[in-house]
Amino acid sequence: MAVSLQESAPDTRPLTPALLLGVLGVVFGDIGTSPLYALRASLLHFSADGLERWEILGILSLIFWSLILVVTVKYVLLVLRADNKGEGGILALMALAQRVARSDRSRRFVVLAGIIGAALFFGDGIITPAISVLSAVEGLKVISPVFDRAIIPLSLVILVALFLVQYRGTHGLGKVFGPITAVWFASLGILGLIEVLKEPEVLVALSPHHAITFCATYKLAAFIALGSVVLAVTGAEALYADMGHFGARPIRFAWLWFVLPSLTLNYLGQGALLLSDPTALENPFYLLAPEWLRLPLVVLATAATIIASQAMISGAFSIARQCVQMGFLPRLVVHHTSETEEGQIYMPQINYALLVGVVILVLAFHNSDSLAAAYGIAVTGTFICTSALAGMVLRRRFGWSLLSVAVVMVPLALLDASFFIANVLKVPDGGWVPLALGAVLFTMMLTWRRGRDLLFDRFRQDSLPLKSFIARLPQSRTIRVPGIAIFMTGQADYLPNALLHNLKHNKVLHERVLFVTVINEDEPQAAERREVTEMAPGIHRVILHYGFQESPNIPKELEALREHGVDFDPMQASYFLGRETLVAAAVPKLSRWQQAMFSVMSRNAVPATEFFRIPSDRVVELGVRVAI
Repeated sequence: MAVSLQESAPDTRPLTPALLLGVLGVVFGDIGTSPLYALRASLLHFSADGLERWEILGILSLIFWSLILVVTVKYVLLVLRADNKGEGGILALMALAQRVARSDRSRRFVVLAGIIGAALFFGDGIITPAISVLSAVEGLKVISPVFDRAIIPLSLVILVALFLVQYRGTHGLGKVFGPITAVWFASLGILGLIEVLKEPEVLVALSPHHAITFCATYKLAAFIALGSVVLAVTGAEALYADMGHFGARPIRFAWLWFVLPSLTLNYLGQGALLLSDPTALENPFYLLAPEWLRLPLVVLATAATIIASQAMISGAFSIARQCVQMGFLPRLVVHHTSETEEGQIYMPQINYALLVGVVILVLAFHNSDSLAAAYGIAVTGTFICTSALAGMVLRRRFGWSLLSVAVVMVPLALLDASFFIANVLKVPDGGWVPLALGAVLFTMMLTWRRGRDLLFDRFRQDSLPLKSFIARLPQSRTIRVPGIAIFMTGQADYLPNALLHNLKHNKVLHERVLFVTVINEDEPQAAERREVTEMAPGIHRVILHYGFQESPNIPKELEALREHGVDFDPMQASYFLGRETLVAAAVPKLSRWQQAMFSVMSRNAVPATEFFRIPSDRVVELGVRVAI
């Protein structure tokens, strides 16, 4: 069975310490904080009558082989190769899969998988900061029970402060993220190694037969435990999502030679501690450290969880912008926090929605053990979507045979499915939270996509083809007045309604007219930004291409038209926009509740002037009633 898989653009950058520190600080924050709670949450299922040696070894083996199969084999060795011009993440993979889909049914499946994955990502996004910070601050209880009542207030203060400083951007914080995370992983490894040297028999847990024996003995109970074991691999999706920042090669290197060994040693160390003292299940992570080191360890863990939360928040901003650019969400406010880095953005609506969700979770669940029941279902759902899309990309883009895809991806997909089903069993205990949020976002995305498609269909039905208008223009004796009129239109081949209304009411046409259409491509950065076509003397059609990682800036691009021979003076330009008022058609194509949802989303969308960075004092808006 021959399998070949080559990356589209091999990364030849040197693996410098600065690059590797950046990778540690951004990519591995989430998965790096899992030792705070993953092993304890997994063993709590079997602690009622005391923990036995084979139970500890079985859970350790399950965690280790989950790290190997899910993170190392699936993501590091396979999925990282499926890059969309260097970018990763569920939506980048969806765009890649759309390109290789060969039928409408396949394309619909790809879009659904991408929307589901993105919706579940946001569900995961509100749980990660809550469980990470809570689990770190709970280390104060190990130091002294007197801190018990301070845990929730202190966690809330940290989380609120984290969200309130997001508007400043992460550039300054990023300089210290890497070194702190490097110290964190080194501490994980050293603390674990010390305990492993005291109890070296724990190393037998690296053999898969302990995991198999555990599952064969406990059967259903072992399956339920998988819902907690998966906590050890939450954050695996970040390896793929953050590939565009650093490239696949440094991520692979950091994982294989530093992060994986550190995590493995720490889990083994916690297991060794439990083998010698089962009562350490109270908090095996913090009890690894000597008493004098526990307070500094709480501080370091809190810093590490803040970094993990920051990575998730920044990821939510990126995914939200991609959803807007790809037509799954209405326009949202995007502030650029860096003059040099396109990806450094702040989205206030997303930020405060996440903050509200995180505060509610902390107040509702109180501790990390309760939140562990809600955690995992969103992550495993995204795992399944990634496996399905990756299988299609491997088959169509990289030329794998159907047998090769089946042999490699089906077992990994079955493992993902097992993790997901095990987490579904936790729905009554809190797993419903990310599911409910994901379902709401999925419905909103589908409704927005469907509504926009219907709007564009309606525009095409009611509008005049642009070429027909240009052909009739010499005979129309329309009065031309000085100035530049810019008509924004979503349909490059059709006359915008704003122009028809302007002619109807003002009876004039400007000397120079630009029909501007923005097209969002299914790739991170557009290969070609501007297409300029002269339709008639003084009349040009301008098509601007943007990738899903880019934000449009219309005035800036129009000023660049001088390179194409178009004389553009921004002080003479007027922008004509159509503002749609939605009404129900005689035979509605959306249900009543979908119409209501679409109307609310439309009314609350960021105005086109702000989204496209158009000067508000140069805009003329004309109302248009559209029946759908």
